[in-house]
Amino acid sequence: MTILVLLPRFPYPLDKGDKLRAYHQIVELAKRHEVYLFALSHQPVAHDDYDHLHTLCTAVDYFRIRWWESAWGVLKAFLGGKPLQLGYWTSRRARKAYARWERQVQPDVVYCQMVRTLPTVMGSTCRKVLDFQDALSLNTRRRMECSHGPLRLILKYEYKALRRTEQHCLSLFDATTVIAPADRDAINPSVHLVPNGVDTDYFQVLPTAHYPLPTNYTIVFTGNMAYAPNVDAACWLVKEIMPHVWEQQPHGINVLIAGADPKPAVRALASVRVTVSGRLPDIRAAYASARIFVAPMRIGSGMQNKLLEAMAMGLPCVTTTIAATPLGATPGEHLLVGDSAEQIADNILKLTIDEMHDAIADSGHRFVTERHSWPAAVAPLEKIIETLKP
Repeated sequence: MTILVLLPRFPYPLDKGDKLRAYHQIVELAKRHEVYLFALSHQPVAHDDYDHLHTLCTAVDYFRIRWWESAWGVLKAFLGGKPLQLGYWTSRRARKAYARWERQVQPDVVYCQMVRTLPTVMGSTCRKVLDFQDALSLNTRRRMECSHGPLRLILKYEYKALRRTEQHCLSLFDATTVIAPADRDAINPSVHLVPNGVDTDYFQVLPTAHYPLPTNYTIVFTGNMAYAPNVDAACWLVKEIMPHVWEQQPHGINVLIAGADPKPAVRALASVRVTVSGRLPDIRAAYASARIFVAPMRIGSGMQNKLLEAMAMGLPCVTTTIAATPLGATPGEHLLVGDSAEQIADNILKLTIDEMHDAIADSGHRFVTERHSWPAAVAPLEKIIETLKP
């Protein structure tokens, strides 16, 4: 089949969860189909990144949206009662460029990622699949419930607008997909489940010397540190969870917060016992340098790739219910789960005991390698796409 993939961001380098998902889906689909890529971008795309995707796809094109187009799009979206983030990804020039690309490719199916691609693909007469990825309305509602003042009002508007848009997409696309059951239930039971995977050849248990960092850490948390749910989790970890841990064990427990573009609130967490690294050339170094992975997610949606990566690297994990549930893992067997600062701190302390540490690490590693390989994760998507072949 000829599959045209439309993305809201160029899917390389792999520094965001949506890019990681799209990249590995392209890798798997390209093994058996002709895959053409059209990506939007708000930043210039490096030649090496473009060339790398060209080794995977039959052909690649991208369109850079300018800041003034996004600003105008956001204003028009607000005046029209549409989601602000759809306005941010709206460009008349991009829509025309995409339409030309689609006419040139003549795909059997167009596979779009996230509702952010809706303004670009509108008008297409091809069979279309939309990967919601997450229920953005659910994500926004959770952020709204934790916010105050003007931000809460903005998020309330965005939540309602996204909810309407997600429902509208059900009739616009021939099929829709989402990562996790909770997100499917937040949109509609008819949405297909297509989980995330992890590259177990890339993320694997190897000696620390393979990924040297100058310091070894007890605890690590990774992610894009400009993303609001990760910012909230990092601040909660250092300000409210770790004081309970340090009260019980005041010496020898330190924390690494690793990930691109840390917000000022994250950089301010740095101290003698807390390192904020920013972007690392190889994120595996962060996992390999630590003994315990902690992802105290209170907001957000979808499946946390960071947990899959940490488990694949042999780290025992501590997280919350909203992050653990999409994995399908068993709390107490594959990872430890808590929803209060005290519960998470208690679970961290449990994993400082070697016997518990090794049991959770081994069980989590087996779970990920057996259940969350990328070939297995992409198989449901490929079946959906193949049913739409003309």
